[in-house]
Amino acid sequence: MPWITEIHTIPIIEERSLIDGFVRAILSPVLQKHGLTRARVGMDEANTSVMQLIGKYLPEVRLEDGDTPMQLARRIKLPEEIAMLEEATALADAVTASGVAAIAEGVRECDVAGEAMRTLFRLGGEYAHVMTPFVASGEHMSPPHRISSDKLIRNGDLVFIDIGANWNGYFGDVARTTICGKPSPQQQEILPRCMRRCARESPRCVPAAPTRMRRKRLFRQRRNTNWGNVSCRSSSATAWASAANEPPYIGETLPGAPVYEFQPGMVFAVEPLIWVEGVRGGGGVRLEEMVLITEGEAHVMSRAPFEEKLLLS
Repeated sequence: MPWITEIHTIPIIEERSLIDGFVRAILSPVLQKHGLTRARVGMDEANTSVMQLIGKYLPEVRLEDGDTPMQLARRIKLPEEIAMLEEATALADAVTASGVAAIAEGVRECDVAGEAMRTLFRLGGEYAHVMTPFVASGEHMSPPHRISSDKLIRNGDLVFIDIGANWNGYFGDVARTTICGKPSPQQQEILPRCMRRCARESPRCVPAAPTRMRRKRLFRQRRNTNWGNVSCRSSSATAWASAANEPPYIGETLPGAPVYEFQPGMVFAVEPLIWVEGVRGGGGVRLEEMVLITEGEAHVMSRAPFEEKLLLS
């Protein structure tokens, strides 16, 4: 970062006494040196003690939201960032393949996670996309259990692998659902719909398309299902770059969710999820694809294959 001309070492600012020393002996003199003791200072993240002690030692400094401008700046990826995201996604594909290859009767969920993480570290990855590897099998996918456990994978179990990769500070998020053995007719009937939804929706992320129209179409699909006790989180998407999940969030239905237009250079993880309770071996599937918005049709970065045994012939 050659544009940074002045650097000061600061302590780990979690203990209040260290935070006090940082604000009093490091931050205050720097702002005084540059005539900024009455300035507006943008802050992206801080704990309560930091803000309180800045108020104590720098009472005329105005703290402003520095996080939102950073999010806006990161929304469109630079060519160099896209290259790093492609590499992170390549690692995530390999991690997923290793997890799929480790699945067998009598293998634990945590064993699958361990083999996948071995590949991640062997290829130079830093950590999984949300720190903890996510492997859920059988009834643990209806609804999904977030943490890999000692549960034994059995014949007829669906197995979900969502580990991804962080490489050089950038994230690749790839997830697949597979099967141990052969799927039941009910699993084959339900699960391919989610797979086809993921494959069909990714290329529809095109420039200038409003995300609200996309969301309405997806949730219309949810209302039209007739599988009984079904829970859907239809195709949603989160932006990815140097943070695991960041705005804009596509498909969000909570109050205050804004509407965006897709723009070239945006990167999303498209992640449809559906589960049906009471299915032996699990009736839940989730998929995740890394998608880059381009001037034309969207570019799907991830290449991990879908499980052919779960597709109806």
